[in-house]
Amino acid sequence: MLNVLRRRLNIPPRDQWRATIAKIIDDRVRIITAGLSIRELRAVMRGDPPTEKPNPRYKVITTSFIAHLRPRYYPQAATWFTHTYRLGFFTTFLFIVEVITGVILMVYYIPFPDQAYESIKAIESNVFFGELLRDLHRLGAEGMVIFSWLHLLRTYFTGSYKGPRTFTWLTGVILLLITAWLSFTGYLLPWDQLAYWAVTVGTSITESGPVVGPALNLLMRGAPDIGTGGLLRFYLQHVILFPLLAILFISIHYYKVSREHSISLPALVEETQRTPDQKKEDNRRIDLIPDLLSHEVFLVSLGIFIMLAILFFRGFASPLETHANPQQTPLDTKAPWYFWWLQGLLKIDPAAIIENLVNPVFETFGLGFRLELSKLLNSKFIMGLIVPPALVLTLMAIPYIDRNPSRLARKRPFAIMWGVAWVFIVIALSFMGTPQFGIETPPATRIIQDLAPEEGEGALRAIPYEELQQGIYVVGEDYGPDLCPTLAYQPDPEGDVNNVVVGCPNLTAVFREFSEKLFAAEADGLLPDLNASLIVEQFQFNLARVTPHVEWTDPETGDAKTYEHTYFLHQDRPREE
Repeated sequence: MLNVLRRRLNIPPRDQWRATIAKIIDDRVRIITAGLSIRELRAVMRGDPPTEKPNPRYKVITTSFIAHLRPRYYPQAATWFTHTYRLGFFTTFLFIVEVITGVILMVYYIPFPDQAYESIKAIESNVFFGELLRDLHRLGAEGMVIFSWLHLLRTYFTGSYKGPRTFTWLTGVILLLITAWLSFTGYLLPWDQLAYWAVTVGTSITESGPVVGPALNLLMRGAPDIGTGGLLRFYLQHVILFPLLAILFISIHYYKVSREHSISLPALVEETQRTPDQKKEDNRRIDLIPDLLSHEVFLVSLGIFIMLAILFFRGFASPLETHANPQQTPLDTKAPWYFWWLQGLLKIDPAAIIENLVNPVFETFGLGFRLELSKLLNSKFIMGLIVPPALVLTLMAIPYIDRNPSRLARKRPFAIMWGVAWVFIVIALSFMGTPQFGIETPPATRIIQDLAPEEGEGALRAIPYEELQQGIYVVGEDYGPDLCPTLAYQPDPEGDVNNVVVGCPNLTAVFREFSEKLFAAEADGLLPDLNASLIVEQFQFNLARVTPHVEWTDPETGDAKTYEHTYFLHQDRPREE
């Protein structure tokens, strides 16, 4: 009956229509995978040899838009982990993480000064996994800067910029600059105090330029001061212009490596005598599909796992300080850490250095002439607009400066020492760029700022509310091992009833640190006639007022001086764990 009905309706046999459906599905899979059948995909997953001839896995490389940026295979020696450490791959991986998380964050972010800060708070509190996405985006950005630098240093110290890889080195330096600028433009978007003032100080460098300096500063900020125009400019650069430039140069970079010169072989392989067996093994083909592809899938999984582990164990968090206030410059304003070297350069005054070297010589020979260069040599212009571009141009020109044909480290002693020297120079300049270096802050202000920085939590704000016992704790008095020995409280009465804290260890630790730093400053003659205290008061219900108070005599003028700062700490305030 069924067979008669199937013949009348012209329905093919079961095996035939199953084969037809399987062929349709297989054709769709080949289109999606640029030539791999379902059977071939299964073989790739299992690590089996190709199921067809010619090898369909090579066809993927020639027909796929994305895969054609990669070679069909690499020499085995070029894949040594100790040669590349996969630094270029991880840089690209982090860029993809930035694109994915950035696109999602764009949906919720509002790039206007009156709404930007609140939109970040909404992302962290109201968007599903919003805080995780923002932390991943910030962690990926800083990781991308680190891996870009490490990749460049690896290329330099292995001499991989020589020969046909000169242009690839140039694109790598440009990618490093794009990465740094992407991070800098994104730094402003939260619109908090540190971001606002760091970008304000950074963009002010352009003002020192002759003729076009003020116009360039206006172009970057959109107005004399950073506001709506400046935020929109930075936002559009961060989400459109420079990501597109990064994609363009990453594509060029990968294409040059894949289609023209491949990854450089270790110098040991290229320039030393190898046995026939070693040469055979060094040049053994490692196919992109499936060998390297499976390895890269593992690296991606490892990278995601490490990033999530760092965030889970609170090894990193995206800070969000108080709302940007153009009327108040916070203490310890600093650029992002990857620009500290530039901030350190700005603290160097070449005019003063030359004057201090030359004028004593004039005095030794009895000359009345004194060299005054401060009006001629603008340190901000020289160290901010002349030296950094010169360093970048020197970095780009390294393949043309270094004419040594060898890549072996033992045959490039000067290049290796020069590179190591510059690493230490950048580290030293970065240390000089920290807020505390070369900037004198009154000792009382410095001590209280360290306990409770204007931006950030600090030890004082981390004191649990239960430990804020009212009292005037005088520096120099002996309160024993604990300021409040009769106190006992449960930090988490709902989650862990067995955890009981006796005394106030956090308040005691802050008071001791406060006292020790004050006594050290007094011993150095900075705070003579010291009289200080830490005052804790109940200001309102569930709100305590803490006031570090310092009195001293000015060692230069003999005048009585007083400095204090008041902090309000609520019982339900968020605290870093």
